[in-house]
Amino acid sequence: MEKGNSERRTSHILNTSANLLGICFLVLTSMKKMKLTEGSLIDEFAAVAVVIFMISCIISFIAMKRSDLREVKRLENIADIIFLSGLFVLFAASILLVFNLT
Repeated sequence: MEKGNSERRTSHILNTSANLLGICFLVLTSMKKMKLTEGSLIDEFAAVAVVIFMISCIISFIAMKRSDLREVKRLENIADIIFLSGLFVLFAASILLVFNLT
């Protein structure tokens, strides 16, 4: 894999993780402002998603700064897995929100 292709993949992970991180912060802030955090699991799921997306952002940023292609590929794979787990957590929070489950 050439370096340019690797940098594009890493930057996509970073950009998307950062955007979803912002969405999670928006969900948390909205729930706090509407005082819906009592007895709700949605804010816990959103908080976990914040941590997961932040870790994905950090790992993909580190991958962008590396020059060893093997290490970049390994960090990209780790960031991908962490990003995917964040998507699952955010999906679970969305299901709870849509179906009004706590």
